[in-house]
Amino acid sequence: MAKDKLSFEQALEKLEKIVEQIESGKIGLEESIARYEEGIKLVKQCREILDAAEKKIQLLAKAEGGQLLAEEKAERQAGRAEDEVPF
Repeated sequence: MAKDKLSFEQALEKLEKIVEQIESGKIGLEESIARYEEGIKLVKQCREILDAAEKKIQLLAKAEGGQLLAEEKAERQAGRAEDEVPF
């Protein structure tokens, strides 16, 4: 894998090609292992990109309304649960 970070789309495309190569059975065991190792690094990079994007979205959502959307949903559900307590 190149030292430069790939975009999410580039990493995903490269990962798909690696999977195709391994699944084709046209490469040997050693090459499959090397490709697998490269794929693991690409998966890690994709997760890092997605995690960063999620954090950015949460910050934007919080800045927009002052409270994360996930927190608002949890509070609404907790409010419903209190209303549904049978006595």
